Amino acid sequence: MIERGSWQTDGHVIVCGLKGVGLRTVEQLHRNGVSVVVVDDDPDLRLARIVESWGVTHIQRSAHQGDGLVEAGLDTASAVVCTETSELATLEIAMRVREARPDVRLVVQLANESVGRALERVTGKGSVLDVATLAAPSFVEACLGQPSHEIEVSGERFAVVKLTVDADEGFNRTFRGHFGNLAPVAVIPADGGEMACCPGRDHPVAAGDRVAVFGTPDELERSGVDVARAARAAHPSVSLILNLRRRLRALLQTNSKGLVFSLVGLLALLVLSTVVIHFGYVDHATHRHLGLLASTYFMVETLATVGFGDYSFAAQSAWLQVFAIGLIVVGVTLVTTSFALFTNILVSRRIEQSLGRRRVPGMAGHVVVVGLGSVGIRVVEGLLAEGRGVVVVERDDDNRYLDRARALGVPVVIGDATQHQTHTTVNLADASAVAILTSADLTNIETGLAVRESLGDRWEEVPVVLRVFDRDLARMMERNFGFAHVRSTSALAAPWFVGAALGLDVLETFYVDQQPFVVGHLSIAPGGGLQGLAMQDLSARTRVIALRHAGAESVLEHPPRRGTRFEGGDEAYLLGPYEELLQVLRRDQSTGSAQSG
Repeated sequence: MIERGSWQTDGHVIVCGLKGVGLRTVEQLHRNGVSVVVVDDDPDLRLARIVESWGVTHIQRSAHQGDGLVEAGLDTASAVVCTETSELATLEIAMRVREARPDVRLVVQLANESVGRALERVTGKGSVLDVATLAAPSFVEACLGQPSHEIEVSGERFAVVKLTVDADEGFNRTFRGHFGNLAPVAVIPADGGEMACCPGRDHPVAAGDRVAVFGTPDELERSGVDVARAARAAHPSVSLILNLRRRLRALLQTNSKGLVFSLVGLLALLVLSTVVIHFGYVDHATHRHLGLLASTYFMVETLATVGFGDYSFAAQSAWLQVFAIGLIVVGVTLVTTSFALFTNILVSRRIEQSLGRRRVPGMAGHVVVVGLGSVGIRVVEGLLAEGRGVVVVERDDDNRYLDRARALGVPVVIGDATQHQTHTTVNLADASAVAILTSADLTNIETGLAVRESLGDRWEEVPVVLRVFDRDLARMMERNFGFAHVRSTSALAAPWFVGAALGLDVLETFYVDQQPFVVGHLSIAPGGGLQGLAMQDLSARTRVIALRHAGAESVLEHPPRRGTRFEGGDEAYLLGPYEELLQVLRRDQSTGSAQSG
């Protein structure tokens, strides 16, 4: 028999599939008191043991074939979340669920955009989610070092901006004294203490503390926070001289250096021969030496073996005829060699580009993306949308996204990202960021450590964004190896799946330091646990950023006053760690008298 959750009185949640975002979805549902049943006929044994240790019911039957869904209690379930990795199985499960229970909340993971749009017309708007699309913006922000994250709430623009507290003569030791009426999202102490999530404005701050503040662009500007300037500071430009120097150095380190030497020799020969002819050649028609322009024309004509016949060495002195012989031999050799090398470079680059092995000599300030999976290609698209140069490293030359990346004009290098030679090929030394996004934790860690070695002294200044599924492993990587940008696609995407299953509309997810935050929309249930509750009585780690009262659709109150109370039908917009937002949702869905503040 399926055990019911203490607060989810209208049924349990069925989760189909444990891989990827499935485990994190089950974890968050279970931690928030929701009764969960997992259906997976071919689970990863490690993941199966984890959910069983939580006391979660696991039915090892097929959800898309047989009676796995029936055994899981589909007839009494409040929601079904499908995170199967097989798109065909996902399609079949979604249609089977919708036919059997048209009223049940249904959320499915589907990466194929065209199939997803078609399925959404059957299962309902907002029912189809893609983990890669949801997680990619956070990776892009980390790569670009963006200090701000823009949020749109009911047509109103807001921003979360990350700042460092400066000490000055008038320094005030509270957040309010330093940032006025801006809302604090997080305070990260400079001494390494624990992050404070959504603290009050009277929270103490010290010089060097890092803070995340929230407000509209106008509010931020009035408080002295220039969002546009902070964004520009996160995109340092490369000087023209430095860029030219890097390109010249890269050119000399590639196969093009033979062409460079040949062209330099040809130019030197042209200058030398022009000078000799100018002073040594006598025009018998005028009995004068040739001018510089005529001498240059004569030498170009000679080196190019055109021979128009307007000038000749036949009537010149013997030493000049000997010089002409040497000039013709050396000149023809240099010209033909230059043409051969130039043709070789054109053909080689065309072959390398078609095979995905195009080199990127001279690129500076670009982002190196390792791993061209569903997450990788969306991160590439996001970086290109921000105007950044991108180079991709992919090990599999049969990768399904290779053609898509090349169509975007992105250089793709087929190689092993753990090897120093590959780092040289993609010009890692001059990269502005590295995103390591393969689907294997071990590969990402190995690549990250190799990149750290190659960056050397630049390790502290270049963001290296690491995709790691296991959160405990991510924390150890941060503590022991100094990785400051470890991200989990599952941690970023799970709130969207959990929220959709329980009735919380997730609008945005983003990171502050290593803590994921969520912006969500909640309709206050009439007679629910939040009705009559004052803003100040919510969880200290949750912030109501805006409130639209029932019957006042055109008015969005932001920020609401501390004494403002929720009423049934109000539209509340919340910000905080998603565990906290789920607790608020839990409270709203509970029945009974609301407590007054």
